[in-house]
Amino acid sequence: MSYREVMSGEVVRWATVAIAARMPVAAAPLALVFLTRERPGGYALGAVLAAVYVIGEIVGAPLLGMRMRPERARPQLAAGLAVGALAFTALGLLPDAPPVALGALAFLAGAAPAAAPGGLRALLTGVVPEKAVAQALSVESILTFGIWAVAPAAVTGLALGVSPPLPLVLAGVLMAASVAGLWMLPEGWRSDAGDRGGESMARILARAWPIFVTGAASLSMLALAELVLPALLEQRGIGVGWAGPLLAGLAVGSAIGSFVYGLRTWPGRLRTQSMVLMFAVSGCLALVAVVPSVAWLLAVLGMAGVLQAGAMLTRNLSLREVLPPSALAAGYSVMYAAVGAGYAASGSLAGGLLNVVSPSTAILAGVGLGVLLTVIGVLGEVKPLTPTDTKAATDTKAATDTKAEAEAEAGGTEASAGSAGGGDRAERTPVCGGGDAERGL
Repeated sequence: MSYREVMSGEVVRWATVAIAARMPVAAAPLALVFLTRERPGGYALGAVLAAVYVIGEIVGAPLLGMRMRPERARPQLAAGLAVGALAFTALGLLPDAPPVALGALAFLAGAAPAAAPGGLRALLTGVVPEKAVAQALSVESILTFGIWAVAPAAVTGLALGVSPPLPLVLAGVLMAASVAGLWMLPEGWRSDAGDRGGESMARILARAWPIFVTGAASLSMLALAELVLPALLEQRGIGVGWAGPLLAGLAVGSAIGSFVYGLRTWPGRLRTQSMVLMFAVSGCLALVAVVPSVAWLLAVLGMAGVLQAGAMLTRNLSLREVLPPSALAAGYSVMYAAVGAGYAASGSLAGGLLNVVSPSTAILAGVGLGVLLTVIGVLGEVKPLTPTDTKAATDTKAATDTKAEAEAEAGGTEASAGSAGGGDRAERTPVCGGGDAERGL
C-alpha cells in the first residue's frame, strides 16, 4: 500500500485541524513553567501546574472518550476543545491569579479536550480505505512528532522574546480555530453500538489492558531518558546545552520511524512486532546509559526514536484488532491516558532515583521497569481460551455442523427430484473438467 492512498483533500483538512488542536497540548507544560517563572518560587509552581495539567489529561481522556458517540462525535469534540480554548486563554490573561485558580484552569485545560486525540484519530481512519489505515496512522504519527519537535522551541522563543503569557494565549486561539475547523470534517464515523454484543464499554476496554500497558511502557522509557538526559550529560562532562539537539534527534528519528513503518506490511503478528521493537528500544536506552560521546548519544537516541515510533503504531493497530468500531475512539483515548500516566510515572521515578543514584543507574532502572511492563503486556495478550470462549466456540461449531447437515439433506432431495423429472440434466450440462475455479462455476 502506498502513501498516495491517504493523500486526499479530506486528510489535508484533517491535518489542519489536528495541528491546531494538538499544538497547544504539546506547548502546555513548558508554557506553564514560563508563565510563573518570574514569581517567587515560580519554577516549582510551574512544575506543579504542568503536573496538574497532565493529571487533567489522564482523567479526562478515558472519562470523556468512553462517552463519545461515533455517529455524532463532532459536537462532543467541539465542546471539549472550546472549553480547553477558554481555559488556555484564561491562563494567559490571568498570570498573577492565585495558584489555586491557576491549578484549576490548568486541570480544565488538560481534561476538557483530552478526548480529542482519540476522536480525531477515529475520524482519520474513517475517511481512508481500510487497507490504508496503517499508512494513515503513520501520517498521524509523523505529524504528531513534528508538532512536539516544533512546540518547545516556539514556546521558548515567544516567552523569552515577547511575553511569558503569550504562548498560552496563542494556544487558546489555536484550539478555538480547531473548533471551527471541525466543520470541515465528517460529523462522525460509521459504527454500530450492537457490535459490542450488549457488553458495557468498560468491560470491552478492560479486555484490552495488555495493549495499554505496553503502550505506556513504550513512552515511559523514552520519557525517563529525556528527563534524566541533562543530568547524564553533566555526569559525562558534556555541556547541558546538547540536550536540545539530542532530543530533536530523538523526535526526528521517531518521525522517520513512523514513515518507514507505513511503507510496507511487516512480517509477524502485531503483538510480536511490538515485543521485538520494545526490547530493541530497551537495548538502545541501556546504551544511552553507557556510551561516552555526543555522537554516540545522538545515534542511539535517533535509533530509539525510530523503533519507538513503530512500537506505538503496532499498539494502535492492535486496538483496531481487538476492539469493535464503536469502541475505537474510547480505546484511543484510554491509550492516550495510559501513555500520559507512563510519562508521569517516569518523571516521578526519575526525580526519586536521582536523589540516591547516578543518572546512568537511574536510566538502567527505568529500562528494567519498562522491560517488566512489556513482558506483563505481552503475556497478557497471549492467554488461553476461557471456559466462556470454549463454550462459544463449541456452540458455533455445532451450529455450523447442523447447518451443513441440513444443506446436504436438502441437496439430496433436490438430486432425487431432478432424476425423477429430467434425469439427463447432468449429462446435458457442460462442465469443464477441473476448470470450475477459472470459469467461476
